[in-house]
This record gives sequence, structure tokens and C-alpha cells, in this order.
Amino acid sequence: MAELERIFAWGHGKRYNDFPSHFRKIFSERVQKVSIDAGFTCPNRDGTKGLGGCIYCNNATFQPSYCHLKKSITSQIDDGIQFFSSKYKSISFLAYFQAYTNTYAPLENLIELYEEALSHSRIIGLVIATRPDCLPDDLLDYLERIAQDKYVMVELGVESCENTTLERINRGHTFEESVEAFQKLSDRKIHNCAHMILGLPGENKETILLQAKKMSRLPIENIKLHQLQIHKNTLIAKQFSDAPEAIELFQSVESYVDAVVDYLELLHPAIIVERFVSQAPFDLLIAPKWGIKNFEFIAKVEKELHLRDTWQGRLFVP
Repeated sequence: MAELERIFAWGHGKRYNDFPSHFRKIFSERVQKVSIDAGFTCPNRDGTKGLGGCIYCNNATFQPSYCHLKKSITSQIDDGIQFFSSKYKSISFLAYFQAYTNTYAPLENLIELYEEALSHSRIIGLVIATRPDCLPDDLLDYLERIAQDKYVMVELGVESCENTTLERINRGHTFEESVEAFQKLSDRKIHNCAHMILGLPGENKETILLQAKKMSRLPIENIKLHQLQIHKNTLIAKQFSDAPEAIELFQSVESYVDAVVDYLELLHPAIIVERFVSQAPFDLLIAPKWGIKNFEFIAKVEKELHLRDTWQGRLFVP
């Protein structure tokens, strides 16, 4: 007799609270993010809080080919829709303001950009990537109003829970500012997502697992994880070249799978996991060069969860 499928707290048999299943509960059709480059910068690039940006940042590593600053918001959306429509028949779209800090401008400028995206007939909401120190109250008030009728998610680049790490990577904000930002978003019922990097300089397995515990205490709805990568044309690439032993990367896929599963065990079961791993273009990637696709990595995580007979939140302590 076949073993009955175990149903977990999030309502299905997958051993972690995955983002695609969550989205299928919200929307009646497939929904895809369309990336937009609206020409923003960051306060740790323009001199307000620093220069040079984060030591690991090369925007070219995650910007799709259809996403080009010289094009209007509408044109970028049209190109993105054409790209995805060739793959999927029934689909709606979220405008994903992705490059750099997408709330770092006067409110009237932001409203103009967001409204242009929302006016597109195929766009049903916004996803806005930004920093925890760039969420003024007047912007939050505006997003709260929009969120009453549209799907709105604010994705915060937290990256680390350790202030020493944040300073080392030239992030320009503190973890306490992230805590405050998530609380403000939660209070206004605006969807949120935390972006975290595992394996930053100076951090180890103990730090990573402590991060899972700290993030579980915040009002976080979604989380994105990915491994530290060394990209060309970044400050960390020079640091890695000068002293590679000072930066402990996840050299093997297996070591990172192990860390992710340990992280999941400690993570609050209500937090939806959107991503585990990042894929930079191979010609821009220095290390680690795993040569693995997202779906292949997910399969390895799911296999390890089964082998250990464990799941997200199994070791979570409220």
C-alpha cells in the first residue's frame, strides 16, 4: 500500500513553502515578472551614503536582454511580454522595477514611473526592489493606496543580519533599518520580500543559521536566498584575486545544498521561499562555477530534504 503523502503547514506535500504554489493560490493564471530598468542609482553609489555601491554588485549579471534603459517603461514591458508570451499562452504580468534602488527618487517621479507601468493593459501589479533605508512614509502611503486594488510587493535588499558585514560590503544601512522597514510594510499590508546572500565575507555556517533565526522573527512574507558569487568588474573580484583565501565561497553545489537545508529547518514555516540560488551569465562569473540551473538545484534541495526526512520549520522555535 502506497504511503500517504504528508501535508505540511502550508497546505501541500512539498517540504518547503514554495513561491510558485503560493502564487497559484493568489492568481487564477500564470503570473510572470517583467523586469524594468528605470534609470535609478543607489545612495551608496552617488555619495549620499558612499561611493562604488556594494562590493559584489554588477547589475549586468541579472538584467534580462529585453530590459534596456534607453527604452521607455512601456517599451520594456512590451518587449518582456513578447519574450514570455512565446513560452506561455495564458499569462499576466507584474512590472518588476529591479535595477538598483527603485524608490530612490522624489515621490512625484516615482509615481509617474509606477503609474506608467500600471497603465499597461497586461500589468496587474508592481514588484519594487529597493533598500530598507529608502522607504519614506509618503511613498509607503502611496503604495498602501495602490495595494488596495493591485498586487504590490516591495523587495528589500537586506543581504545580511550582521552590521559588521553590511559595513564590510559597503551596503550603507544597518540591520535595524531592515527590521523597521519590514514592520512598516507589514503595518500597511504591503507584500514584502527579503533578499539575502549566504556566504558573505566574514560570515560562516554559524552566522548563516543565526540569520535564519533572526529573519524568522520579522514580519516577512517572502524570502530570496542566493549564494555569494564573484562577478567580473566588481570590487570583490579584485579582493578575491588579491587574497582568495580571505573569502570562503561555497565551492561545491553539495556544500550549499547542505547549508540551504539547514537554513530551511530553522526558518519560520509561514515564510514563502522564492529562490535558493542565483545564476550569473557564465562570461561574467568568476566563482563559484557550478554549471547548474535553478530547477536542477531545487531538485537537489528537495532530494536532500527527503533523504533527511526534514522540512522547512522543523527546528523553528517561536
